[in-house]
Amino acid sequence: MRIFVTGGAGFIGSALVRHLIRNTGYEVLVYDALTYAGTLNALAPVADNLRCRLVHGDIRDGTAVLAALRDFRPDIVTHLAAESHVDRSIDGPGAFIDTNVVGTFTMLSAARAYWLDLAPADRATFRFHHVSTDEVFGSLGPTGLFTENTPYDPRSPYSASKAASDHLVSAWGHTYDLPVLITNCSNNYGPYHFPEKMIPLMIVKALAGETLPVYGRGENVRDWLFVDDHVRALQAVFERGKPGRRYNIGGNAERRNIDVVETLCATLDRLRPRQDGRSYVTQIGFVADRPGHDLRYAIDATRIRDELGWTPRESFETGLEMTVCWYLGNEAWWRPIVAAQAADIRRGLNNAMAA
Repeated sequence: MRIFVTGGAGFIGSALVRHLIRNTGYEVLVYDALTYAGTLNALAPVADNLRCRLVHGDIRDGTAVLAALRDFRPDIVTHLAAESHVDRSIDGPGAFIDTNVVGTFTMLSAARAYWLDLAPADRATFRFHHVSTDEVFGSLGPTGLFTENTPYDPRSPYSASKAASDHLVSAWGHTYDLPVLITNCSNNYGPYHFPEKMIPLMIVKALAGETLPVYGRGENVRDWLFVDDHVRALQAVFERGKPGRRYNIGGNAERRNIDVVETLCATLDRLRPRQDGRSYVTQIGFVADRPGHDLRYAIDATRIRDELGWTPRESFETGLEMTVCWYLGNEAWWRPIVAAQAADIRRGLNNAMAA
C-alpha cells in the first residue's frame, strides 16, 4: 500500500513513518510544513530508504495537497499534522484554529476530490484516517473512562480545535460517504518528542540542574501511551478498521503528574546520577497551574482490543526507561532544538495568577 502521512516529520508522525518503513513493505509519503516542531532528523533513520518520500507542503494549501495526492496515489491518508501544545494554544489560539480546523477542512476537500477520481475498486479501499486526542472529551472525575461514545467537552483552545476537526471528518463521512476513520489517543511519550512537552522537558531541565516545574500540586492524571505502541495501533486501524468507526487508543497507564516526575527522577538517579549524589527529586518545584487544567483523562481501549486485536506492549515503567535512555544518548538531537526554539520556556500563563 501507499500511505500519505501529514505531519510525518512530527513526533507521532515520524514514529509512524519509521515503523512502516522498518516493518512493512509500504511506500510512505511524508507531507509536512516543517514548522518549529517538525524535524527532519526524526526521519533520518529511514531517509535513505527508497520507499520513503518527503514533500515540504502545508495542509492549508489545497492545490498543493491535491497535487501531492494525485502524484503519489495513496491508498491511505493518515492525517496527523496539527498544532498540539496546550500551553501554546492558550497564548496563540489563532494558529490552532488555522491549522487544526481550516487545515483539516482543506485536507478533507482535497482527499474527497482525489477519491472521487479513483476507479471504483480503489475508491472502495481508500481510507482517510484522522488522528486526534482524548482531550476532546474534557475532564473526568476520580472515576470513569472515556469511550468512543463519550460526549465532547473540550476545555482548551487546542482541544476545541481538535474537537472541531473530528466533527468535520465525521461530517465528511456522513455527508459525502468519504471512508473515514477517527482515533483518539491518550498522552504519548517516547524518542524524538519535542522538548516542550512534559516528559522530555523534565529530562532536559533535570540534566541542566534546573527546577522541574510541576503544575499546581501535580494531582492531574493522564493515561500515558508509548509512541511505538500508538503507531502499531494506527496501522491496525487504517488496515482493518471499519470506515465511519472511531477507536480510542490508551496505554492503560494512569499516573498523576507528580508520580510521573518522581518516577523519571528515580530513573535518572540510576542512569545518570547527579555529581553531588543527591536525587533529582530535590529539583522538583510547584509552579502556577495551567489555566483550565483538566483534572483527569483515562481511556477505555476495549473496542480496539476486541475488534482489531491491539494492546500496548510497554508498561509505563519500561516505556519511560527506553525514553530516558534515548534522551541521554541523543543530546545532539535535542540540545540544538532547545537552544534554537526556546522549547524549555514556560508558556500558557496569560490568564494564570502567580504561584
